[in-house]
Amino acid sequence: MINHLITQKNWQTQLSEAITSVDELLGLLKLESLITQIYIPKHFELRVPRAFVAKMTVGDASDPLLHQVLPDKQEQTVVAGYVADPLSENDQNPTKGLLHKYQSRVLLTITGACAIHCRYCFRQHFDYSANMPNSAAHAAIISYITEHPEINEVILSGGDPLSVSNRRLFAWLDTLEAISQLTTIRLHTRLPVVIPERLDDALLDRLAQSRCNIVMVIHCNHANEIDAITAEYLQRARTAGVMLLNQAVLLSGVNDSVAAQVALSQRLFGAGVLPYYLHVLDKVAGAAHFDSDEQSASDLYWSLLAVLPGYLMPKLVRELPNRAFKVPIDIYKER
Repeated sequence: MINHLITQKNWQTQLSEAITSVDELLGLLKLESLITQIYIPKHFELRVPRAFVAKMTVGDASDPLLHQVLPDKQEQTVVAGYVADPLSENDQNPTKGLLHKYQSRVLLTITGACAIHCRYCFRQHFDYSANMPNSAAHAAIISYITEHPEINEVILSGGDPLSVSNRRLFAWLDTLEAISQLTTIRLHTRLPVVIPERLDDALLDRLAQSRCNIVMVIHCNHANEIDAITAEYLQRARTAGVMLLNQAVLLSGVNDSVAAQVALSQRLFGAGVLPYYLHVLDKVAGAAHFDSDEQSASDLYWSLLAVLPGYLMPKLVRELPNRAFKVPIDIYKER
């Protein structure tokens, strides 16, 4: 691992110093020979925090963390069925910045920014500029929620909701906590994994004071993403009363083995996080090379059932457009 990249800089500085140059990334990892396999995208460019790169193995072209962030020429291959909006989210967007797909909860895209650009991201083609809620949209969001009393949970997403400043995030929390029907606020975030210092004292103190249940769903795909520093910050969040869950995506060449999934669940549990979902890849344009078929996913799941206790088994699901729930993979099919 690249020890000299590990830093104790604050999270904002780490965010601003993320690596955006393919040449720099390959040079740090001594993998300059890979340049013939990659391309420089004009949209959704390379972006990866140095703390995340520090978890990669120098000289290892198959490193599972590198594979998630390095643009690959395979992204340029057009594959039938892989589209820009695989979940038809544009059809679930009743007001700017708000997606309402599931009956009791809505999702707010409060930012289009992420600390890291994962090459399989299902929102890499999403038009954030058209959906970013400005001050006028805040009132519309509040009205929409109060006009739908069945909504009791709000999910802050993006982009990554923890990529915004504490001031801006706390303003959202204040607004949502003032809506009496809401009982739970959920944050979907990759920041605690790629820049664990984002879980600073000010944030954790504010979350601990919330009148709502606070659920933080992190996004971690491989055990190597959780080192001792990351585990320490996640445990701090748990101590602050935050429920910690994990969503992973099943990625070919990254975590599509029994050993990788067992190690991930065990490492998560050691950091105070419970496995929540294991998603079969959303069919987003440019990511077909990461996909695994459902039969392979089902076979993997049966193997995991023989090894892991039930509380460390994530739900194996696929998200489909215009469905009011995440669809469980039928693990009994053809068995």
